[in-house]
Amino acid sequence: MPSGLVALLDDVAGIAKIAAASVDDIGAAAGKAGTKAVGVVVDDAAVTPGYAMGFTPDRELPIVAKIAVGSLRNKLLFLLPGALLLSAFAPWAVTPILMLGGAYLAFEATEKIIEMFVPHGDEVETEDLALSGPELEKQKVAGAIRTDLILSAEIMAIALADVSGMSLPIQAAALALVGVVITILVYGVVALIVKMDDIGLHMAKSPRAPTQKFGRGLVKAMPVVMSSLAYIGTAAMLWVGGGIIVHGLHHFHLTPIPAWVEGAQHWAGQVPAIGPVTGWLAMAIGSAVVGLVVGGVIAGVLHFIPRKKAAH
Repeated sequence: MPSGLVALLDDVAGIAKIAAASVDDIGAAAGKAGTKAVGVVVDDAAVTPGYAMGFTPDRELPIVAKIAVGSLRNKLLFLLPGALLLSAFAPWAVTPILMLGGAYLAFEATEKIIEMFVPHGDEVETEDLALSGPELEKQKVAGAIRTDLILSAEIMAIALADVSGMSLPIQAAALALVGVVITILVYGVVALIVKMDDIGLHMAKSPRAPTQKFGRGLVKAMPVVMSSLAYIGTAAMLWVGGGIIVHGLHHFHLTPIPAWVEGAQHWAGQVPAIGPVTGWLAMAIGSAVVGLVVGGVIAGVLHFIPRKKAAH
């Protein structure tokens, strides 16, 4: 009997070691995959606050919560099974799908740049005014979740590319972990951003002069922060979208564009002391230029076709 108990305990210890190793594998895979997706995460965090702005303070956090739930649903119910099916049956399709997503991000960024020079926001504002509060909120949340679906698809596809050589259970667990952690991170930051002005107003009422001053500074800074986030989001879209396209071209041995970007990165990386920073900047700028060109071509085609039909 004692020997049987010892054997059982030994088996349990062995199973525990295997489970621990699997957890380590999942953590390492998720960390590697999440790091590669950081550019899209920055874009997601920069884009989303705009959907919660313009509502009463009591509705801001519920709106962010609804978008976060929709984001989790996108990742875990739709994108995760789709990514695993791709990994199992069509791994060759991951890179082309990534490139299509990159082209979409580049197009969205280019459209934002075009709107800066040819604004048509009055039409959108008129449509918004025609909606009641709940209807407008529902529309904004739906729009945010649609945008999140594209960005989440990019995150999951980038993550999948990094864990594709692992077993299917490890892939599933790593992708689920990446999806949950990134969603909590992004929407935690978004919630903080949209409530920053309320936090500032609360601090401005403090009896302590330094706290009052800091609170007033937060309130004054928020318009600048929101404006900066819009520019950062657009730049991130171009950089990430263009970078994905460049990586795809390199994967399919389609030169010389990847060679040009890599050459610029190598040249800029030789600057003494700050080589890693300048090298990264050169790569980011090169990728953004590629994204701008691709996005411009797509935008041009999409704007040209309706005009051509109207002319007929």
